[in-house]
Amino acid sequence: MKTKIIILSVVLTIAVFAVISCQVLMSVVDVGAQIAGATGVIDQNTANAVSLSARAIGSAAEEITPEQEYFIGRAVAANILSSYKIWNGNPQLTNYLNLICLAITINSPRPDIFNGYRVAILDSDEINAFATSGGHIFVTRGLINSARTEDALAGVIAHEIAHIQLQHSIKAIKNSRITNALLVTGTAAAGAATGMNVNELTDVFKESVGEIINTMVNNGYSQSQEFDADTTAMSLMSAAGYNPSGLVDMLRELNRTQTSSSSGFGKTHPSPAQRITNAEKTVGNYRATDSSIRQNRFNTATR
Repeated sequence: MKTKIIILSVVLTIAVFAVISCQVLMSVVDVGAQIAGATGVIDQNTANAVSLSARAIGSAAEEITPEQEYFIGRAVAANILSSYKIWNGNPQLTNYLNLICLAITINSPRPDIFNGYRVAILDSDEINAFATSGGHIFVTRGLINSARTEDALAGVIAHEIAHIQLQHSIKAIKNSRITNALLVTGTAAAGAATGMNVNELTDVFKESVGEIINTMVNNGYSQSQEFDADTTAMSLMSAAGYNPSGLVDMLRELNRTQTSSSSGFGKTHPSPAQRITNAEKTVGNYRATDSSIRQNRFNTATR
């Protein structure tokens, strides 16, 4: 028993470094474990546990491709649309939001992603917005009704674009993969000692998928990621010719109208007051632009 635990502890140590360095080492550990099991150096149950751990850690180290980003994002979008319905009551308004999105993305550091960016309106009075790694941006009717200017709407869309371009959801997935890979390693050690078979261990690892979606959609990003998204949004707005203070104006409106921290933006974002304090640190670094033309356009689109 002690020998098994020592062997698995060594493998776990190697595996953690492999996440940081290279997946190749995990392949070596995987093959080595199978050889050791086949030759009787360790029993086959322990060999299977070591191999499972190595594969899990190796998976955590994989780079996610643009195609994978899109398909992961599409799965998240489908999850969102299981709770909300798309609102098609005003196609011109949807088109208007997509033109704002295009103006921001085309002037951004990452204008092209695998299947492009698109905005849809959710049929909800809740004040909220979501973005997936696939480029899907969802804005509720409630949030649109809270905006007073095009620059404020652009601030919301730029914030969601920032989440996509900063790859916040993908980073959450990577972190979850690593966490669950280490969890599987610990479970594998227990399995080797108690006789749990490799199929049961594999099922434990697969269960992490639902938790990843829950983290991104229901729990929201970390406070630092939300602040980074606001800071990046103001930079994106400035590059597209929008007044970055529009984001601060929108946050002030949310601060005035938000009545609960258990739904909408209050559930998945830091408080508007916190975000205003953070945004005001840098908003003065950007040049303000005249918004009179945009205001007329906004009034027509949202009439």
